[in-house]
Amino acid sequence: MIFCVEDDEAAGNLAAYALESAGFHVRIFGNGKEFFEAVKTERPELILLDIMLPGEDGISILKKIRSEQTTRDIPVIMTTAKGTEFDKVTGLDLGADDYLVKPFGMLEMVSRVRAVLRRMSPQESKNDEILRLGPVEMNEAAHTVKVDDRSLELTLKEYSLLELFMNNPDRVFDRETLLMKIWKNDYFGDTRTVDVHVGTLRAKLGKAGDMIQTVRGVGYKLVTL
Repeated sequence: MIFCVEDDEAAGNLAAYALESAGFHVRIFGNGKEFFEAVKTERPELILLDIMLPGEDGISILKKIRSEQTTRDIPVIMTTAKGTEFDKVTGLDLGADDYLVKPFGMLEMVSRVRAVLRRMSPQESKNDEILRLGPVEMNEAAHTVKVDDRSLELTLKEYSLLELFMNNPDRVFDRETLLMKIWKNDYFGDTRTVDVHVGTLRAKLGKAGDMIQTVRGVGYKLVTL
């Protein structure tokens, strides 16, 4: 079951139609109050959450979702008509798993939903420990990386960066989030260390390093060329 919090009835119905055509069950809510009432009795697999809502906005709703024990681990994809870097970064910093900027295609939405659900599956990395994206192959069990069958020698932080990117293709990570996820409490300083490590990782990947793209004013993402 997917919960869609969207005050635009036409947009909600279109999203529901696309997701149901892809095999999902969907419930639509026009505001946060309706959503929180429903979540008391039914737990969704994923939440599509619009930022611009009447009354309580999506950012406030996301904060509550992440603060409640019963909902904190439910994946959330934010949708926004603004498309501003502030909305994207704020949503991701508060725990959103992905975001979509309106207007977005229905196929893209379904693809993002499936990707997030795959990432959240507890069996995903257990059953398939080989990650492949373009010419890059990562064996998570052996902790090795190859590019076109050429073995790479990566530092622990470089490996962790690449692993995060490969498990989240096309997702933009801001520098602060990368510091938090990769360095945790090991580093106290500015975000330039992220840029340095991304630079050395790109160099070691060779041509495949172009897969790690800079998103101006935000951070980095990994794409398939």
